[in-house]
Amino acid sequence: MLDISSNKISGHIPGEFGCLMSLVTLKLRSNLLNGTIPPSLGLLTNLTELDISENSIEGELPLSLTNLSNLVKLDISSNYEINGSIPSEIGNMKKLTYLDLSSNQLSGHITSRIGAMKNLTYLDLSGNHLSGNVPPCLASTQLRIDFSYNSLEGQIPYEFSPYFANVSFFGNENLCGDINFTGVHPCSTKDSGDDKIIKIIFSISVFIVCAFLSVLLVYKYGYKNKKRPFGDTTTKNGDIFSIWNYDGKIAYEDIIQATEDFDIKYCIGTGGYGSVYKAQLPKGNIVALKKLHGSEAEEPSLRKSFMSEVRTLREIKHRSIIKLHGFCLHKKCMFLIYEYMERGSLFCMLSNDLEAVELDWKKRVTVIKDIAHGLCYMHHECSPSIVHRDVSSNNILLNSSLEASVSDFGTARLLHSDTSNQTILAGTYGYIAPELAYTMVVTEKCDVYSFGVVALETLMGKHPRELLSAVSSSPSSSAENLMLAQVLDQRLSPPTNRRVVQDIFLIVKLAFMCLLANPKYCPTMKQVSQEFLARGAPIPSKTFRDISLSDLMNSQVYMDAESQV
Repeated sequence: MLDISSNKISGHIPGEFGCLMSLVTLKLRSNLLNGTIPPSLGLLTNLTELDISENSIEGELPLSLTNLSNLVKLDISSNYEINGSIPSEIGNMKKLTYLDLSSNQLSGHITSRIGAMKNLTYLDLSGNHLSGNVPPCLASTQLRIDFSYNSLEGQIPYEFSPYFANVSFFGNENLCGDINFTGVHPCSTKDSGDDKIIKIIFSISVFIVCAFLSVLLVYKYGYKNKKRPFGDTTTKNGDIFSIWNYDGKIAYEDIIQATEDFDIKYCIGTGGYGSVYKAQLPKGNIVALKKLHGSEAEEPSLRKSFMSEVRTLREIKHRSIIKLHGFCLHKKCMFLIYEYMERGSLFCMLSNDLEAVELDWKKRVTVIKDIAHGLCYMHHECSPSIVHRDVSSNNILLNSSLEASVSDFGTARLLHSDTSNQTILAGTYGYIAPELAYTMVVTEKCDVYSFGVVALETLMGKHPRELLSAVSSSPSSSAENLMLAQVLDQRLSPPTNRRVVQDIFLIVKLAFMCLLANPKYCPTMKQVSQEFLARGAPIPSKTFRDISLSDLMNSQVYMDAESQV
């Protein structure tokens, strides 16, 4: 094993590495390496992991790399100058489970030979210049794919529809798909006359069959059951146990058995209104259970909050928003069934020195972008818009890959243009927008402010209350003259990758814009999200160590006027 990651090693990758025939792992991540990938690396036939990400490597992918038949993980992401096409011979790497080619200059079509890699579970092709259609053979229940920010076109193959939660297509302007795919516009229907007739006949037939079945169902169940607002629902003595959107049935008894009737040894977290339990179901699946305390379960206001979270999350389908599998509503026992997020909350990870180091600069940048995209979806792609009202580091959960999801929608509010949006104060102290405290009017800008706080907290490793207090005390305060390097989390070495540094500059600038005293001048989450998606922003003239907060706060970030709607 040879691991020299996260140093400041410069120069070319030595071709002599190809002589290390017994080498199993080669990690060169996050250095200052340049030049091309030496073809001699293809001689390392015993290699199982190759990571040369976050460098300045250029040129095309050498065909010899496809000879690494034992390779399990290949990461060449974030070099930004690797070009050419993805060789079709990559399909020969049958043992590959992880392939990351993101943030480069790859072009051409996506080879369908990737579909022959049956062990592949993670594929990231985002941030390139790939074109053409999406190969339908890549659709798989086990494969998580990111096609974002390329130049793909045409209609997303219907084969991907069952797996929409595992695939991202953001930032492909000429790509269209059905309603399940977020960030993709629906396909226009331009059918021939014969096609239209066939579709009309088919639609009428389906309508007649559905109407007939509906009549039978009403006849059979209409006088025996009350209307059930949620799918796959069991109702008994006024209680409700409902499961949907889950691969396999979950029985109430399975939950009770898995937690031994919510024994404390399965408790992984607790709060003012309830506790979170980890439950392993009979088939081995792990879920998280958010259970309200017994006394709170009897409070009408909290039952209302509980059902608000159910209704909100049931309609949301986005990779950066926690997935809700079901719920149980009982006057003595109320709980929600979520996907299990292995790494817990962002707050807990930043509070632990060892885990905080694992959350390196690139991962922190990704976490912040994930949060922004999730909030953008809630504010601008849901109808009516959804305001979370309690965005905080405690409500950002991380999975095993340290990907972030927004959670805890108990205080979420749907914004209707024709109704009053006045409300009682909700949220977590230190994250609540100041204007909400005295106007009591909920708008999307409440979440924008909270996002700004969480973004700074993620980069600083702690809540930015002291910094914000110092900056707001005087327009020309000494806090603004602080060097950015002094403000960032000192547990990590200063970032060296130029793209990561560039992203950090942008995040700090946008965070302070989100925290402006007058919400009228704050950006929308759509504008923030689009800034993160933009490529080719100029590299700052000053070095990282010479940039002050004032430099960033006074710099220009140009917003697309169309994104203000």
